[in-house]
Amino acid sequence: MAEILIEHLNKTFQTKEGTVDALKDVNLSVEKGDIYGIIGMSGAGKSTLVRCINFLEKPTSGNVIINGKNLAKLKKKELQKQRESIAMIFQHFNLLMQKNVLENVCFPLYIQKKSKKDARKRAKELLEIVGLADKIKAYPSQLSGGQKQRVAIARALASEPDILLCDEATSALDPQTTTSILELLKDINKKFGITIVIITHQMSVVREICSHVAIMKSGSIVETGNVDEVFAHPKSSVAKELLKKDTLSDSDNKIIQEVGNIKHGEKIRIIFSENSAFEPVIANLILKYKEPVNILRASTKNVGGIAKGEMILEFKKDSTQVDAMKEYIQRSGVEIGEVISDVDA
Repeated sequence: MAEILIEHLNKTFQTKEGTVDALKDVNLSVEKGDIYGIIGMSGAGKSTLVRCINFLEKPTSGNVIINGKNLAKLKKKELQKQRESIAMIFQHFNLLMQKNVLENVCFPLYIQKKSKKDARKRAKELLEIVGLADKIKAYPSQLSGGQKQRVAIARALASEPDILLCDEATSALDPQTTTSILELLKDINKKFGITIVIITHQMSVVREICSHVAIMKSGSIVETGNVDEVFAHPKSSVAKELLKKDTLSDSDNKIIQEVGNIKHGEKIRIIFSENSAFEPVIANLILKYKEPVNILRASTKNVGGIAKGEMILEFKKDSTQVDAMKEYIQRSGVEIGEVISDVDA
């Protein structure tokens, strides 16, 4: 049974300009222990969706079922109790600026009527886990962005949640800090078995940490699947656009080469997995068919903790061997996908 089950969810807002359908017939299933990404452009409805998962935003219609309990059918006290199992961290940390690090982490424990002694003991354990044991007396204004987010994560873990919702939790951080926070979230997921739902507009975040992804556009989910499959074979236009932006902004091992005099031939995108990266496929291809092949773009990405190589190839114009060459590539264990980025030939 899914830990998070969303059925035919709709959310409508009334504004001065009229009715806004923020969510339209959203259906989603997240398994226990998963790290699930929800991604889309600005205004896609992803933040509204995550706020509906814990009923901070009450849906207009539809069901949100957490561990078999339909949140819409819970009484106020029952809903408050259920929310203790659903923690949340935000883009701007939401720390109490007048409280030090230790007291920030203690805050939800005090709400649960824990004693000061027990709350402080638990808070110190959590700050050790997030790597801030030496910052317990510091105030938020004395911390870096990454440190503030670590405090927010420790605070979220204080109530021992089953689910952790992350709403653009790395958007305000630099790339290096983002990587460290994502590593921390992966460690937490592995150590505690907490289900993590990540809301983001960055495909790099999804491919770094998530096992599954839902892609949103205009309040609807337009594509779902295993991250590896969506990365290799995106189906929706928005998935292709997000991957295109990810490709063009990624600085991981990018190269551009030219082999021979090739202009305006057919282009293909090939994806190397860990099982297909040991043979010199392109070199062997050129030797076998005696034709030059342009490598227009190449990059290495981390997709769910596994290195994935990607190349954009261009064949010789008017070549009669393109079909045979593509078959050879596939027989070599390399996937062929649609070209999803603009490449200067």
